[in-house]
Amino acid sequence: MAGVNGRSSNGANGPGPGGHYAHIVGWGMAVPDRVLSNAELSRIVDTTDEWIVSRTGIRERRIAGPKDTTASLAIRAAQQALEVAGVSPAELDLIIVATSTPEHVFPATACLVQDALGAPECGAFDLSAACSGFIYGLGMGSQAIRSGSLETVLVIGSETLSRIVNWKDRGTCILFGDGAGAFVLQRRDTPGGVLASLMRSDGSGGNLLAVPAGGSRMPASFDTVRDGLHAIEMNGREVFRFATRVMASACREVAQQAGLSMDEIDMIVPHQANLRIIEAAARGLGLPHDKFIINLDRYGNTSTASIPIAVCEAVADGRIRPNDNLLLVGFGGGLTWGATAIQWAVEAPPELSTWEHLRRQSVYQFAKVRSVMRRGLRQLEGVIWGAQTPEGGKEPPHRKEGEGKG
Repeated sequence: MAGVNGRSSNGANGPGPGGHYAHIVGWGMAVPDRVLSNAELSRIVDTTDEWIVSRTGIRERRIAGPKDTTASLAIRAAQQALEVAGVSPAELDLIIVATSTPEHVFPATACLVQDALGAPECGAFDLSAACSGFIYGLGMGSQAIRSGSLETVLVIGSETLSRIVNWKDRGTCILFGDGAGAFVLQRRDTPGGVLASLMRSDGSGGNLLAVPAGGSRMPASFDTVRDGLHAIEMNGREVFRFATRVMASACREVAQQAGLSMDEIDMIVPHQANLRIIEAAARGLGLPHDKFIINLDRYGNTSTASIPIAVCEAVADGRIRPNDNLLLVGFGGGLTWGATAIQWAVEAPPELSTWEHLRRQSVYQFAKVRSVMRRGLRQLEGVIWGAQTPEGGKEPPHRKEGEGKG
């Protein structure tokens, strides 16, 4: 299996130490309804459709509406992925949500997804590796399955980047969009699935792509809000150089770990950041443009969601088929980058019957009821038992401001 540093430790195409393979058995995506075209964007900031397309390849992006959140998009993508997999939320062992725009500092967005899905025996956590987060999540989830410690893992990339964009900065606001994508990983005894994973970082370049404020180093204040320090800042030229350098090398390295030559790769699904970066990677690998799945013209850069969204659309279009060898490759702030080699082993299932669809919706409705009941039970326990300190006594009454001071 591939170790944490991505280096293969026991035969890339063989099973992990537990004798198992980690297969992608379900996939799903969700994007907001609101489409923001370049023409509309040119009325917000000094730019043009021609300028944006020539430098990025992006023509439009999806923007979260008032009711869209990182969690709500993640939940929709997860439900679709579970339906494709034919997996019940109760079967999930772990949920990983990769995101740069979590609902809160804590609780984890993954915990909100767990509650909404109704996955009672499931661990959940958020993963922060910027645009490489989904690749990192796949690596961690597949390793847990191959080791034998887990059986079913849900990996989600979900973002509402439009809420941390400076809409006066044409160098960044033209790039980003919102959306979510999800994979269900499950243990199988048949060869295939995730063959190898690579995860890398270089923190010396952390300042090149960052949101400066909002953490413990620079907490939110009047000054940080006034100065726009809660929005994405990027050194575009340096990030471009970094990305074009690591994309091709990561693809070669993870293919080698998987025991595959580049000629044996059927499709490459890159992080959808910039068309010129993808074209540079294609030249560096000596591969034709049509071996790359590209949809950034319609979605822009959705960070952790970009790779799973691209995979979902490619499967639906028939561009990814059973037994295809895939490379997924991403890069992002941190600086981070990574790649995953996959042997796609499943066909898209037939559409669910009306009855099965209703049955699954009832599971999610019950999850809402269950969540409300648990909250009510906690309140009831508080009334019955009262507020208790860790030492076992009653909690002292809260002082009013100024009380108890000498």
